Amino acid sequence: MWLSGAMATPIEDYALLSDLHTGALVSRNGSIDWLCLPRFDSPSVFGALLGNKDHGRWVVAPSGPGARVLHRAYLDSTFILQTHWRTDSGEVLVTDFMPVKDRRASVVRRIEGLSGRVDMRQELEVRFNYGTTVPWMRRDRQDGTERLLAIAGPGAMVLHGGNIPHGSDHRHTGSFIVGEKEQVDLELVWYPSHRPAPEPNDIDACLASTTAYWRKWSGLCVDSARYQEPVLRSLLVLRALTHEDTGGIVAAPTTSLPEEFGGSRNWDYRFCWLRDAALTLEAMMTHGYSEEALHWRNWLLRAVAGDPDDLQIMYAVDGGRDLPERILPQFTGHAGALPVRIGNGAVNQYQADVVGTVMVALARLRDRGIEEDGFSWPLQRALLGFLERHLEDPDHGIWEVRGVPRFFTHSRVMMWAAFDRAAQAARQDGLSGPVEIWEALRDGLRAEIMDKGYDAGRNTFVQSYGSSLPDAALLQLPQVGFLDYDDPRMLGTVEFLEHELLNPAGLLHRYRSDSGVDGLEPGENPFLACSFWLVEQYARTGRSAEAVALMDQLVGYANEVGLLSEEYDTSGDRMAGNFPQAFSHLALVRAADAIQSAPAAAQPSRRQPVPPMERSS
Repeated sequence: MWLSGAMATPIEDYALLSDLHTGALVSRNGSIDWLCLPRFDSPSVFGALLGNKDHGRWVVAPSGPGARVLHRAYLDSTFILQTHWRTDSGEVLVTDFMPVKDRRASVVRRIEGLSGRVDMRQELEVRFNYGTTVPWMRRDRQDGTERLLAIAGPGAMVLHGGNIPHGSDHRHTGSFIVGEKEQVDLELVWYPSHRPAPEPNDIDACLASTTAYWRKWSGLCVDSARYQEPVLRSLLVLRALTHEDTGGIVAAPTTSLPEEFGGSRNWDYRFCWLRDAALTLEAMMTHGYSEEALHWRNWLLRAVAGDPDDLQIMYAVDGGRDLPERILPQFTGHAGALPVRIGNGAVNQYQADVVGTVMVALARLRDRGIEEDGFSWPLQRALLGFLERHLEDPDHGIWEVRGVPRFFTHSRVMMWAAFDRAAQAARQDGLSGPVEIWEALRDGLRAEIMDKGYDAGRNTFVQSYGSSLPDAALLQLPQVGFLDYDDPRMLGTVEFLEHELLNPAGLLHRYRSDSGVDGLEPGENPFLACSFWLVEQYARTGRSAEAVALMDQLVGYANEVGLLSEEYDTSGDRMAGNFPQAFSHLALVRAADAIQSAPAAAQPSRRQPVPPMERSS
């Protein structure tokens, strides 16, 4: 429903459509409220998600009395969304999808009458350039069929399918009736305005080919016996967020969905973080998708080519580097959360963990038989040189803090991992390089971390050198082999994190946002990936029952079509942060794999109800 000028649809009420170039978010009430065309990081044409209907949307839904959704789900193993509506006069099925592999940026909405006669409404408000540009629109006829054209500057759209809505006050509205066994197809296509409007598509053929594509891709998945459905949906999300041509993997298809409602922690995630993408390809490789991993490696080679000292932690979908952060004042923010940002200022940060994450992922690719080429290994050596030159520099860390740079323990461990994997590549795979230097750097970092990043008195690793604070990123230490999952020092760290960062519902926060470490006002919701890391830790250390209990809780936070956001507000029982979030889904896959490989005999649960969060001094 709409409130006066504000968007009220909660994040969890959306489903994702994808054509492997961009993504659309469709609400349960039949409104497409977010769509950037033709690419994930292009300006929006529908932006109501971050404001109100004046920022653009496309509604197709029943208008009759008693209209309600009986069921909404993706067609098995696809991103073809089906919504079963019932009204007092009948039932209809609405099928929404974006055709793939046809080199065409379009959204298709098919309405099929199941029983009776259902009054349908259509509202189309196209707003180019993040809701600021009202297009010139006109109706005409092509081959005897009416169509609607929208043109503004370099972009244009055409609506095919008849039942064209009428314009008034810069929006187009209309209605039509669908009877039993009747069918209405609508297709909205984006195209460069200097080109002729595209012809109508063969919707039957598009639906068949799109269904076949997703099911063929899903069929390649190595099954996860337990949590098979959420694992497969998560892998599908990771694929849906991967650009078909470039291989770039965006962190999410959205910007500025709030980490805390009403707060200012609102960031643009429509870019390709090296860290997130590297972790994504690890999850995909585990389930048989080495080709996608190789495609991403080629994207990486293009994106970071040039002077290694110009390395960025994120890039545009096509490898572009210019991602300046700015505020869009035209938006009122999702649920009032301001500011709305595009671009991301973290692009200029030094984050010391990134090279290590990339090196670990590329080592996994070698382990799966993918050989280095004449470009990929020299590039990795160049990245190691970059890391060596910055060995003594503090950084902003995995959480991209906007406060003072520090020597984050997690970052130093990932630097250790980078030199460790380089030394392994030389010793085990015969690749060229100064292995003795790499080993010396690796061993020196390990000694330094144990001296400065580990508090022996409390038997725990800490967030940064000289700090006494916790950080959920420390759960990645055994994931990269720095020490074993059941090492007493790791078990002590887990106990510290449980005491300091668990919220009343038993989910982990990333760190203490009230510590001032991130340079922002305190307050955010638990970061879902961190709790999935805790599942993995439990599963690897014999706490199987606790791993399963927490995993079931986390999987239960997914919406009815299996999607997860970045964070979860347990007090309000709602999703928070950008959506759907690659980091959450890749961590889900890792957690499920850990449970799958855990010892068969589950241990008695030691996971007790969590009291309100206590803070140590």
